[in-house]
Amino acid sequence: MAFNLSFIRSKHLRYGVLALFICLWIGWTGLGATAAESWQQQPCVAALNQRQILPVGAVRYGAQPISQQQFAAAVLRAFPGKFAAANASLGLTFAGETEVEQLLTAALGERSVGERAILRSQALAVLTTGAALPAQAQATRLVEATFRDSSLMAADREGVAAALAQGVIPMAAGSRNPLRLNPNRNETYGRAARLLCAASPDPALAALVPDRIQPATMAPAAIPQDELRGVWLTNVDSQVLFSRENLESGLERLAQLNFNTVYPTVWNWGYTLYPSAVAQRTFGYKQGLYPDVDNTGERNEALEAAQGDRDMLLELINLARPLGLRVIPWFEFGFMAPADSALARTHPDWLTQKADGSTVKAEGTHNRVWLNPFHPEVQQFMLDMVSELVANYPIDGLQMDDHFGLPAVYGYDPYTVSLYRQEHSGQAPPRDIHDPEWTRWRADKITDVMARTFAVVKARRPQAIMSVSPNPHEFAYKHFLQDWDTWVNQGYVEELIIQLYRSDLGRFVWEMGRAPAQAARRHIPTAVGVLSGLKGRSVSMDWIQEQVSAIRDRSYAGVSFFFYESLWWSETETLEQRQQSLRQLFPKKVSAPQV
Repeated sequence: MAFNLSFIRSKHLRYGVLALFICLWIGWTGLGATAAESWQQQPCVAALNQRQILPVGAVRYGAQPISQQQFAAAVLRAFPGKFAAANASLGLTFAGETEVEQLLTAALGERSVGERAILRSQALAVLTTGAALPAQAQATRLVEATFRDSSLMAADREGVAAALAQGVIPMAAGSRNPLRLNPNRNETYGRAARLLCAASPDPALAALVPDRIQPATMAPAAIPQDELRGVWLTNVDSQVLFSRENLESGLERLAQLNFNTVYPTVWNWGYTLYPSAVAQRTFGYKQGLYPDVDNTGERNEALEAAQGDRDMLLELINLARPLGLRVIPWFEFGFMAPADSALARTHPDWLTQKADGSTVKAEGTHNRVWLNPFHPEVQQFMLDMVSELVANYPIDGLQMDDHFGLPAVYGYDPYTVSLYRQEHSGQAPPRDIHDPEWTRWRADKITDVMARTFAVVKARRPQAIMSVSPNPHEFAYKHFLQDWDTWVNQGYVEELIIQLYRSDLGRFVWEMGRAPAQAARRHIPTAVGVLSGLKGRSVSMDWIQEQVSAIRDRSYAGVSFFFYESLWWSETETLEQRQQSLRQLFPKKVSAPQV
């Protein structure tokens, strides 16, 4: 360090000032070294440093900010294997060349900038993700009840709530209730060390931070003023659609339990479930209520004949309306059909193919084929069915689901290959089914079909809503070429129900937090599809209630259960117990959200 003292005329005075500067410099550096040594000798810091969880040899002060990368690395060292094991069990993968980068992507998403100082709420998100701490169903309410500045934590709410519930957030000196987390302040090495010790599975380390923030008591959750309360009515493993008596008792039960919407299947297993002139002229059968679940390759003509001229859908509408239930018919099979169906046999040229020329794709024990959504005759068939249904029945809307798309393995049939060549200067489609341009081209074509479907619905019945029930967007787009995020943005979807059939709360709430779901939720009524059971696999009411609690906590528009009959199945709960649980969820009638 150089000092320019020429402005001081007295030589003796210059020497005196220089000596003073030298003394101050020596003292300052000595104090700095002492301060660094003092901070590094704090029990928690020293223990983490000794174990190489949080090396602090080059860190002079505890108030020095710690970067995202440095903190994430410390978390992975403090909880070895936890992050990888959690991802493996949930089937999740995250972008990043290193595990540190993957953790930051998982916890912070687009806010991940490794060298940037990590904020306090971000540190909690990284900690809870890396340590695989349990998610909280009522994360929003828990954080709001505890912290005065909870509105600043929206992006990291899940992590803050998980850390709070586990009691691993150290109490700051001088804190008083209601507490402030100050989530947007930089996390420091000193605070990071205390957080890592508090959360440590090692009792010796955890004991070094005795004072923790405790969750505040939450007031009882309010029941939404409007909420989608729906259920899908299908003809597989369910008898509800097969007689007027079953429909009447089933709909009355749902109304008494304060449901407000039913989604009856009307296009399933290659047949319409209403009398259809379009189906009659296309493949010879006007309707078929009974699916070929035993893979006989034949219709059950005796059961179909017993239905006579019954119009199930008209019956359902007439029964549901006086009960205050919306009726939104559901095209369950979309572009899919049984491989041995009359439709597939009549129009083999309508079937799309895989790259090897095959058409069949197994779904469980059943062989399926897929109608080519790029073929104009297939498109017209689908639009004609939609037009017929919407024109002939006073429905509240129409729903397409995850089958209104195409598995990514398809699209290599002669018609589609020729169409692709026409639009790509003779170039053939890529063999890689997930090639980005090939995926985008096919997804855009399906979006065009969705646009035409929406137009037909609105032309025939303007007040009817267009509902879609897809899988989460990343999966839907990659595996079924469904770009429903674009559908929502372009106005083709007026009600969205995202199928989240999960058995783990962490994965369940993680999916609800994804960007496309959040964007849709802010734009249109967006609900969550919940699995209420399958044949031989009941779902407990405790888990159903926890999911509904999580849905409400995150301000989604409601819930729809798949499927009706499974609401009553259980090996451990009586029918009355399950119905009572639903009464607790839906204690009073409310309307579905307005579109």
